[in-house]
Amino acid sequence: MTADTLTSLISTTGSDGRILDSMSPSAGRRRTLVHSPFQPQPAAPVPTFEVDDRVTHDRYGVGRVSVVSSSEVTVDFGASKVRVRSPYAKLFKI
Repeated sequence: MTADTLTSLISTTGSDGRILDSMSPSAGRRRTLVHSPFQPQPAAPVPTFEVDDRVTHDRYGVGRVSVVSSSEVTVDFGASKVRVRSPYAKLFKI
């Protein structure tokens, strides 16, 4: 190691002198081995809705789909109209 490398290494250490404390965790998804028995769960499919579908929502109750777009649906719950964005976590078809 050269003196410049050591100087830069020392300057990047944490407050108590540890190198790993100054490193940030990886933002990427963890990779799994191909033949591992602990495979990640597949993503649940996003349900599709059509106009006039009867639906229920955990917060708003029973309603009818009035507008469908690519990323959200508008549901008429009688007293109010609510836009629900994809992936529709609390919206279910009846």
